[in-house]
Amino acid sequence: MSHRLTRPTRATVATVGGVLFAILAALSLWPMETSRIANAQPPEDAGYTGAKRCSSCHFKEFMVWKESAHAKAFENMPTKYKRGADTSCFTCHMTGYGHPKGYKGAETADLLGVTCESCHGPGSAHETAAKKYVDKKELTPEEKEEVNSVLYKLIPEGCIGCHITQGGHKPHPEYEKE
Repeated sequence: MSHRLTRPTRATVATVGGVLFAILAALSLWPMETSRIANAQPPEDAGYTGAKRCSSCHFKEFMVWKESAHAKAFENMPTKYKRGADTSCFTCHMTGYGHPKGYKGAETADLLGVTCESCHGPGSAHETAAKKYVDKKELTPEEKEEVNSVLYKLIPEGCIGCHITQGGHKPHPEYEKE
């Protein structure tokens, strides 16, 4: 009896990839008290800073993100949609679109695509809280809580907003591929 290996289908790869992503995301939060993070909300006056500012402290994460589909989410949209043919796409393909301190045009071009703050929330309060610990190598649990409590959103909540189908996209109108 011979065993023959078959190539996995795209759906299988996507499902396995999604499960692995969820597990890795959960493990990345493991050391923190997730009940507090799940309920954490950035202060109402928090603003978006852009991925380049995040990279000043989180460079390794920035470099991984920079090569991801999330980083290219805006540039991979068809041109007519980038120009506003259907602005409903902007909510998922720009960071903070529709938020008073989010994407507003050329002056906030660093918010194009799905940046760090699309998942973690506006980062200005996190940046402010972290600045006073910039010279410390190790933070106490209380200091970590202070720095992180103003940043994290519940990861599934952030993902589901744009990725609500098995294929990875919200249903959207048909468009011509460029």
